[in-house]
Amino acid sequence: MKHVGNLKYAEGSKHSKKRIGRGPGSGHGGTSTQGHKGQQSRSGAKSKRGFEGGQMPISRRLPKFGFTNPTRIEYQSLNVGAIQEFISNKRIESNNITFEILFLAGIINKPNLPLKILGNGEINVAITIEADGFSSSAKEKIEKAGGTVIING
Repeated sequence: MKHVGNLKYAEGSKHSKKRIGRGPGSGHGGTSTQGHKGQQSRSGAKSKRGFEGGQMPISRRLPKFGFTNPTRIEYQSLNVGAIQEFISNKRIESNNITFEILFLAGIINKPNLPLKILGNGEINVAITIEADGFSSSAKEKIEKAGGTVIING
């Protein structure tokens, strides 16, 4: 019967650590499991990340492609359908919606990224919303519901 007082590890699951470089009687003396000669047998032997023994590394063998736009602006997005849902659920009390109100309500969570409102979903409440960008469909839906959009910057 197993009790806390007589628990044991499974047979063969625990074994003593390999003691390297402790003389010939240990079975790991001499070369200390490093093998004979060569770069990896030397002290301080470690190679650079991506080093493949002098062979041309894969990062240089594979072709490069694509383009990274240095002036790209990364936005955090919010759909008009989500705004309607937040208003219905009383997470947003005001009809004047700003970045700060959305951030304090926990709806957006990246204080340093600009906000863009996208047009997925429907909105049927007249709101005034201030953001860094709007998709054309979002702008159209907000204005159709009787609201106004204010673009920052």
